[in-house]
Amino acid sequence: MSRVVVLDYGSGNLRSAERALEAAGADVTVTDDLAAAADADGLVVPGVGAYAACMAGIEALGAGPVIAERVAAGRPVLGICVGMQVLFEHGDEHGVVTKGLGLLPGGVTKLPAERLPHMGWNTVRTAPGSVLFAGLPADSRFYFVHSYAVNDVAGLSAAGARVTVAHHGADFVAAVERGSLSAAQFHPEKSADTGAALLGNWLATLPTGD
Repeated sequence: MSRVVVLDYGSGNLRSAERALEAAGADVTVTDDLAAAADADGLVVPGVGAYAACMAGIEALGAGPVIAERVAAGRPVLGICVGMQVLFEHGDEHGVVTKGLGLLPGGVTKLPAERLPHMGWNTVRTAPGSVLFAGLPADSRFYFVHSYAVNDVAGLSAAGARVTVAHHGADFVAAVERGSLSAAQFHPEKSADTGAALLGNWLATLPTGD
């Protein structure tokens, strides 16, 4: 059974993520222990709320280098919602630009949509060769709650990432996969059977701990 740490840096649906990952077959620990985060078979970076607040929590914990070192070493990391957004170079909310972890190219900006937040179920266009979405129907729906997103789909694809796209006002990055780094703008832990299947696909990429 793979050992997964859900990183507790003061933001995120920690218990929902924990329960969903356990149901998918992982041995899950929710902790702010950076040694455990570094050692786990898989690390989940959750996040809800404001980009700047999430980055402040990550920086206060000193978690940025641990996340970066895992990615550099090819060890699996999964970002969820704002936990996905902070993996990028910056976030621009209310005219305030906050530096992100810079593990993926591009930035997070407000969705150009009349109705915000984008809340509810939406279909996605799955990236060719996706591991996260393997075996899922082409019209799979996932649960979103956000007002900001990454919209440079072409740039991210050019950087060697597999990009799954959704649309709300404009196309935006619904999920991204590059090497050992995976991330979803939607909440797989709130996305019923499709979310459970996606988490199962991610867990299948992890080594099995002792």
